[in-house]
Amino acid sequence: MAARFKIIILERLTPGTFNVRFVMWADVPANHQAFYANANAVSAWPGADATDTAALASGAVLERVDTIAMDAASSNAQVRQSLQERWQLFQNGVNADTTHSFYGSTWDGTAWVAAGA
Repeated sequence: MAARFKIIILERLTPGTFNVRFVMWADVPANHQAFYANANAVSAWPGADATDTAALASGAVLERVDTIAMDAASSNAQVRQSLQERWQLFQNGVNADTTHSFYGSTWDGTAWVAAGA
């Protein structure tokens, strides 16, 4: 299940600047979802619906909360571009994660059996 949104702005932190707290949702590759599954997962965004929560709980979607501070003179286009670049880096990192690449591999004393996500 794909994330319904990629970026959600939660709040402005500092008046007079574009300093905001936001949520990013990344799609998790199917073979890694079990490692991110958490039945108690909830979003930092109060507007998350049951489908969003189920995606987070199943590990299909990973959430990261972050902040960005930009000059108040920044255009909407500049802010949006910066946020999109941050999200792309986040998604790329999730896709490239090799943390679990050897999980479940076994050695019986003679040979290795490769496993992993």
